[in-house]
Amino acid sequence: MFSEALLCFGASSTSVDEHDNDADENSEEIYIDSIFPECEDVDECILNAANSIGLKEIPRYEVRMGEQCNWIKKTQQSFHPVEVTKGLWIVPEWGAPPSYELIASESLNFFNEEPSFGNHNVDDVQATNIILNPGLAFGSGEHATTKLCLLLLRRLIKGGELFLDYGTGSGILGIAAIKFGAAMSVGADIDPQAIKSAHQNAALNNIGPKKMKLHLVPDRTFTASMNERVDGVVEDLSSHKIRGISQTEKYDVVIANILLNPLLQLADHIVSYAKPGAVVGISGILSEQLPHIINRYSEFLEDILVSEMDDWTCVSGKKKRVKEDH
Repeated sequence: MFSEALLCFGASSTSVDEHDNDADENSEEIYIDSIFPECEDVDECILNAANSIGLKEIPRYEVRMGEQCNWIKKTQQSFHPVEVTKGLWIVPEWGAPPSYELIASESLNFFNEEPSFGNHNVDDVQATNIILNPGLAFGSGEHATTKLCLLLLRRLIKGGELFLDYGTGSGILGIAAIKFGAAMSVGADIDPQAIKSAHQNAALNNIGPKKMKLHLVPDRTFTASMNERVDGVVEDLSSHKIRGISQTEKYDVVIANILLNPLLQLADHIVSYAKPGAVVGISGILSEQLPHIINRYSEFLEDILVSEMDDWTCVSGKKKRVKEDH
């Protein structure tokens, strides 16, 4: 759980080893090897990660500086194709999609009765592959909250929907929504690096700015005077009429996969973008934090459902319709 929390608060990748090479084999300690971008405050990240999961003490840790090329290579080595569910894969930019590798495997192993790539079979030739280079943004597809949101999206998108990704990160949810059949995705984030990463990932998946719009917004509130970044160009929207994310009650599906505090503080704001009766998904929360979210969002949502994975949860519900006065 701590390794996943580190990913939430700035780590580019983590790997877990129950026994360090120099440690006592009988020790119950778990060693986590994390890679952080040079610009990241490692101490603050570890403190926030520990607090987010309720650790009473900060784990002992050592920080070692490495060369830029080394951590990039190590990050790439740790990011392999991720099977979210049958027929849905997250594939690193530097690797081939499972379906392609499977075809190659099939041609090289035609004497086998059931050619395979890893543990998946020939059915994956028809898989939906999301090509991704997360860079410095959260959302590689490995984290449980991202998987939960992808599973929710796959169930909700039937074709032609407008989707809002509130806290877009790497853009993975917006890209997935388009591949599932949404008419348009809109992603917003307070981090310029996330917008840059999402734009690049959209291009990797041949998704243009007309299908996936990206907004750089001020911290804590999304307002009409936001900045919009499309095709690498930042445009000031303060002089524009309401458009994009500034339009409330527009979206068929809204998902916010962020952190507990902003989810609680911005609940009415997040829900305001959904059409009456539309589904709002909330994630980025630990199972023990669930009561706070349920209590906060019950005011706005009905038919609330909860899905869980590895101590993380995703809450979804339909936006309540305002009853007309008689």
